[in-house]
Amino acid sequence: MAEAAEAMFSFDNSYARLPDRMFAGVSPDRAPAPRLLAFNRALAEDLALDPARLAGEEGLRVLSGARLPAGAEPIAMAYAGHQFGNWVPQLGDGRALLLGEVLDRAGQRRDIQLKGAGRTPFSRMGDGKAPLGPVLREYLVSEAMAALGVPTTRALAAVATGEDVVRETVHAGAILTRVAASHVRIGTFQYFYVRQDREALEALTHHVIARHYPQAAAAPVPALALLEAVMARQADLVARWMGIGFIHGVMNTDNMAVSGETIDYGPCAFMDAYRDAQVFSSIDAGGRYAYGNQPHIAHWNLAQLAQALLPLIAEAEEEAVKTAQAAIGRFPDLFKAAWLDQMRPKLGLTRGAQDDADLIAALLTVMEAGGADFTLTFRGLADLVSPEADGQAARALFTDPEGFDAWLARWRARLAEEPMPTTARAAQMRRANPLFIPRNHRVEEALAAAEDGNLAPFKRLGRTLARPFEAQPGAEDLAQPPGIGQSVTRTFCGT
Repeated sequence: MAEAAEAMFSFDNSYARLPDRMFAGVSPDRAPAPRLLAFNRALAEDLALDPARLAGEEGLRVLSGARLPAGAEPIAMAYAGHQFGNWVPQLGDGRALLLGEVLDRAGQRRDIQLKGAGRTPFSRMGDGKAPLGPVLREYLVSEAMAALGVPTTRALAAVATGEDVVRETVHAGAILTRVAASHVRIGTFQYFYVRQDREALEALTHHVIARHYPQAAAAPVPALALLEAVMARQADLVARWMGIGFIHGVMNTDNMAVSGETIDYGPCAFMDAYRDAQVFSSIDAGGRYAYGNQPHIAHWNLAQLAQALLPLIAEAEEEAVKTAQAAIGRFPDLFKAAWLDQMRPKLGLTRGAQDDADLIAALLTVMEAGGADFTLTFRGLADLVSPEADGQAARALFTDPEGFDAWLARWRARLAEEPMPTTARAAQMRRANPLFIPRNHRVEEALAAAEDGNLAPFKRLGRTLARPFEAQPGAEDLAQPPGIGQSVTRTFCGT
């Protein structure tokens, strides 16, 4: 049992006050030789924590599981889920525990979770530990996503444990301290629905409404209003993913947070050359979670949430199903609107026009045909808003630029419908189109170096990704797509 430390967090643990069958009490394992690898001072300050104390020896004991901070009520949350479409009735936090909840400086409730701190009752055959590489990967990518403006869980700290974990081979162990608006998933609702546990389902619904969607409480049918609010956030979230070429890689219902944050960075990746059917995950052989399929999977997942909420939508099953189906049927239009909201600024557009969706789709088509880099193509458009610009740098991204030339003329005609000074439009576009993303080959290089004891590439990449929209002299190499022999074509879950 971990020792209790003096107050370091002002915990107020609302989830731990729910019926105790919704979670299991658990204590973290004590790391034998903890060492702080990365610490997010800015996030600590946002959480109203003392960065110096948390990054010191006392904090290291807490972040490594050796001591429990005062007020912590560590629990592993119960949930179920569809994994690649296959139903699994019990999953739960198998290598994570929720220490407790704090209010940040903005008054928002945030979970503090240790990931990789040992077994829980939901670990099944697992050891509850985490290898160093996946911990640093989640730290790096989740913080990059935050800088890119995508709702996401955050990384507060990464700690090496000083012990080995065994997967296919032996790896150094580590613990991630993860921060989230909450860790409630679609699969959490499914867990209680299939057990016909109406009391727990109602308690969970009231908790999520109070925490994330308080306006739903006043609706005639709060559960239906909750479903509609989650749909809107999921539409926005996936549209933001699509706008930066992000592929989650494992959109199981247990990996989709009802808060609308990106969660569980396993085999995620960012595209280099654009391809609608792009898949990186080593376990996604059928392409279920390919880039272009993500909106459809979000729709499917939300249908599972709707099913789980049926008992609370209406007493009569037929009426509940009809109402839920009508709500879920509106998701494609919600997503299209969210996608256009993301993509129009990337093209320098400030208002909508009827053919915008076709204009965007046409660019993606010529990008795929020409093997053009997703990030650099959009970034380069800012240099082409003037009709006098020759576009040679952008054309060089395409194996056959003729299709791009035709699209460029069409795009410039569309820009002419919205007069704006060239410099202002270009600046606006650079704020919408990042120069730096966590390119797969650079992430893998940084993780390989870290596993060899060299954290310099990891830290350099993290500093650069913290300012993704800014040109940064000396970091030009981190903006470039992979060269010959550098491409990373498969990513792994790391569990």
